[in-house]
Amino acid sequence: MATKRTKEILKKLDEAYGTEKICYLHHETPWQLLFATIMSAQCTDERVNLVTKDLFVKYQSLEDFANADQKELEQDIHSTGFYHNKAANIIACAKKLLAEHDGVVPSSIEELTALPGVGRKTANVIRGNIYNEPSIVVDTHVKRISAKLGLTKETDPEKIEKDLEKALPKDHWILWNIHIITFGRQICFARNPDCESCFLREYCKWKG
Repeated sequence: MATKRTKEILKKLDEAYGTEKICYLHHETPWQLLFATIMSAQCTDERVNLVTKDLFVKYQSLEDFANADQKELEQDIHSTGFYHNKAANIIACAKKLLAEHDGVVPSSIEELTALPGVGRKTANVIRGNIYNEPSIVVDTHVKRISAKLGLTKETDPEKIEKDLEKALPKDHWILWNIHIITFGRQICFARNPDCESCFLREYCKWKG
């Protein structure tokens, strides 16, 4: 149940950023979003979008990824970092989707997290953006800023997710990630937050 304080924070975020559900990773199909999200680990969305612009032209289907040469795919996604693991997971993921799911990206958290390279964060990106299932994505912005706003004291992403599910109304579960990413990029920078410009300053545990 959202407290009065939490509702005030959400109202200010809605006023600042709107309530449209935006996905920052470019994609046309569910599997493209899945692979883009796998690549986004320890990498910016902007970098991933630069890579997938050509990648999804070269590999146009799940079959193309399933049959990809791993070394070649590593070179194709090299600039996203951790390219060896990411390439191996993407190929294995494509194969499993074809073999066990008829090429359809599943919607349940259990089936998604059973795919190679897919943790709860990636699974919740798919559930929220593809299936419109209320879900909370805990990335570095959400982890850091949710703590600053006093909505969690946890450091483990899954525990943070549970705290936020209790603190936020379901209609803001998906929006929380969208809003907090924007807020973290524009105002609440990790190293040098712009506290003077912060419209949530009165709610911040670490202000100044």
